[in-house]
Amino acid sequence: MQQKIIILDFGSQTTQLIGRRVRELDTFCEILPYNKFPKDDPNIIGVILSGSPYSVHDDEAFKVELSQFIGKYPVLGICYGAQYISYAGGGTVEQTGTREYGRANLEMIDCNCRIFKGFEKGSQVWMSHGDTITSIPKDFRITGSTSDVKYAAFANEDKNVWCVQFHPEVFHSLQGMQLLRNFVVDICKSKQEWSAASFVESTVAELKAQLGNDRVILGLSGGVDSSVCATLLNKAIGDHLTCIFVDHGMLRKNEFSKVMEAYEEGLGLHVIGVDASEKFFKDLEGVTDPEQKRKIIGRDFVEIFNAEAKKITDAKWLAQGTIYPDRIESLSITGMTIKSHHNVGGLPEEMKLKLCEPLQWLFKDEVRRVGYELGMPERLIKRHPFPGPGLAVRILGDVTREKVRILQDADDIYIERMHNYKLPDGTTLYDNVWQAGTVLLSTIRSVGVMGDERTYEHPVALRAVTSMDAMTADWAHLPYDFMAEVSNEIIRKVKGVNRVCYDISSKPPSTIEWE
Repeated sequence: MQQKIIILDFGSQTTQLIGRRVRELDTFCEILPYNKFPKDDPNIIGVILSGSPYSVHDDEAFKVELSQFIGKYPVLGICYGAQYISYAGGGTVEQTGTREYGRANLEMIDCNCRIFKGFEKGSQVWMSHGDTITSIPKDFRITGSTSDVKYAAFANEDKNVWCVQFHPEVFHSLQGMQLLRNFVVDICKSKQEWSAASFVESTVAELKAQLGNDRVILGLSGGVDSSVCATLLNKAIGDHLTCIFVDHGMLRKNEFSKVMEAYEEGLGLHVIGVDASEKFFKDLEGVTDPEQKRKIIGRDFVEIFNAEAKKITDAKWLAQGTIYPDRIESLSITGMTIKSHHNVGGLPEEMKLKLCEPLQWLFKDEVRRVGYELGMPERLIKRHPFPGPGLAVRILGDVTREKVRILQDADDIYIERMHNYKLPDGTTLYDNVWQAGTVLLSTIRSVGVMGDERTYEHPVALRAVTSMDAMTADWAHLPYDFMAEVSNEIIRKVKGVNRVCYDISSKPPSTIEWE
């Protein structure tokens, strides 16, 4: 039996961050819609209610029957979760007309309250709410206040209910992890048994039981998710796994041959490689809209993959490297799609295969830890995420072989330079960036002078972002000497480029793409 914390999602942008922090405490958690609390699950040890974009007074506000879990499990309400617990219990939540947003300090902390064990007076927290609690239910007591928020924290310890109006899951709440540890470990009594090693052991056993001697097909992309998925399946079922790697012609420079070698020789996988670039380039001819590019590439990929899969007549399963953020991004609780994912949403009807997704509960950093546990090559594990449509969505305008060649050459220099640039702590610049890539601004030409020649060519934009959760990102502050060297090398060596820019777009973009 695996202990779990249930996180009920009321639509907050940071719900997945709560999940990440709970996992960092070596405790399994599951994020569920606010109205899907599982009944009679003996593995549940605690419940967390997330924030929300709504006010408790809104007609469309998400509301839940608290008696399902209050009094049965320890409960932590965060922001909207705290406001809803107060509102439902007879407290008062008022619309202030202004958002309380930003850093604040807990000027009063009840040191006897278990949720604040180890806290320092004045501890910095992060507020982000439009309403505020002006009175709490009679059976609750104040446990923390800031200069502006009287009921920053309150609790009913007899019922094991703890509420905070701030966000402990974000890094700006400096002792937020301590609060979550107090709740998950001390109050919920987590045994902290969730780890990469335990995941591999239990998942391999489950895959053996689920798949038996059935043949499984897996579409490889060259990325860490599908690679770890393949290695995990290979450990469970060996040669009953057949992998298909489709080259649409828009991969990174020499990536098809390099990845095929890594899969076959390094990981011992049985891989069918398919060069389908001719079809993709033909179908993309003249297409400039990025979402249309995605759809064409997705459609063609399914068509080609299906044709190869049909040749494996005894296959019964299709495996995919779907991970947790894919599922969260594809459809939030508010019904708003953040972005479409090619590996979320089920199987095409004509495939007549059952679906196997062994990584569907993992965050990206957990996938990498599983890769290390499986003994995979470090360079494959540390690969930055790469879009399914490849360089097609990093080319502004239509896609041609020549444009892909230009972008491949520029990007290859950028990424290799990142691998080779050592930082004072001995790590590489590549290892300290979440995702990096090059964009070809093929709809733009500018005049430049190179030596004695006048040029009229394209600019490229370098993009690099940092992220702790694979959901939100900020631009990476790359060293000036590195950018100077990369810029000079790209302009000298890549025919078709005469200008290099660096993209410092910050939040709200959560991914690297320029779509």
